[in-house]
Amino acid sequence: MKLPHSSLACLALSTVLSFSAQAAESIKIGIVGPFSGSLAQYGDMQLSGAHTAIEMINNRGGVNGRPLEAVEYDDVCEPKQAVTVANRIINDNVKFVVGHLCSGSTQPATDIYQDEDVLVITGSTNPGITQRGYSKLFRTIGLDSEQGATAADYIAQVIKPQRVAVIHDKQQYGKGVALIVRDLLQAEGIDVVSTDGINSGAKDFSSLITKLKRKQVDFVYYGGYHPELGLMMRQAKVAGFSPTFMGPEGLGNKDIAFLAGQAVEGLLVTLPVRYDLQEKNQPVVELLKQKGVEPSGPFIWTSFAAVEVLADAMQRTQSDAPVDVAEALHNFTFETVLGPIRWDEHGDLQGFEFGIYQWHADGTGTPVVRPSK
Repeated sequence: MKLPHSSLACLALSTVLSFSAQAAESIKIGIVGPFSGSLAQYGDMQLSGAHTAIEMINNRGGVNGRPLEAVEYDDVCEPKQAVTVANRIINDNVKFVVGHLCSGSTQPATDIYQDEDVLVITGSTNPGITQRGYSKLFRTIGLDSEQGATAADYIAQVIKPQRVAVIHDKQQYGKGVALIVRDLLQAEGIDVVSTDGINSGAKDFSSLITKLKRKQVDFVYYGGYHPELGLMMRQAKVAGFSPTFMGPEGLGNKDIAFLAGQAVEGLLVTLPVRYDLQEKNQPVVELLKQKGVEPSGPFIWTSFAAVEVLADAMQRTQSDAPVDVAEALHNFTFETVLGPIRWDEHGDLQGFEFGIYQWHADGTGTPVVRPSK
């Protein structure tokens, strides 16, 4: 039977529309972090890494013939805002999240995601986050217990300070890692003469500096982010207080040098290895540079890897159902910009290592080479 011309035209139009709808059907990935506020540079790293990974994957044909699509959500590194964002993600029917970044935001948000079948790959480091039995929660970074142990070992075996002060910002991330370091130092027989909490956002540390000078502190470990420590180091230098300062990966950026000035010289920071220096990652480095992005930021690479493994797991399972993707993540080793990675039953990376870097007034860090034993 020969169809009328009008029917053929309608059929052709219907087919085109069907193909167009299929072509437009993307797999949404929520990218969540502090995209505004004092910690926005960490969020910028997340965005650079995730968007670059999505671009490269889509240029290769996407995942199972479908493109990935980034949907950005700003949690400002605040727990209440993180809960608001998590509910928006549920309402937007986004089933995969790369983030949150700050541990204090990740904890309450993932309580919501677990009940709503959302798979999360976070860059948070607080150990307790993955100890709640959530089957769809993973990390692409190590734990504070690991970076705390790296720091404490270096302090005890290499620095060998006489009188240590431990300071934290009272937040889940900062306080958690600081107390890990304190307890490990005390177990090594190091004299920790002071443990103090400051308020996030504080700007005047004169009273604390006076106290630490009086106690003749020669080493300070700080748990928290860079804005407070940068000001603290500047004020300490003006006050003639010059201990060695050290802290976790939340300090390792250019802005701390801007805040601290010359006082930042010699700051010690635990960070993941420099993935931008690895030969196999140079195509990614070149693409980042073309975009005007400084490629050394650690959260660029943890976010890039998160997108990589999501795409790989969807491809392996031929599914975009979170339960299928989670099962694949739990059972396979994945090749990523971080190297081959595999998770334990909690969603924590196996064998992740932190290095130690010395920070400089130009905002860069150089790896510390430990003396031979």
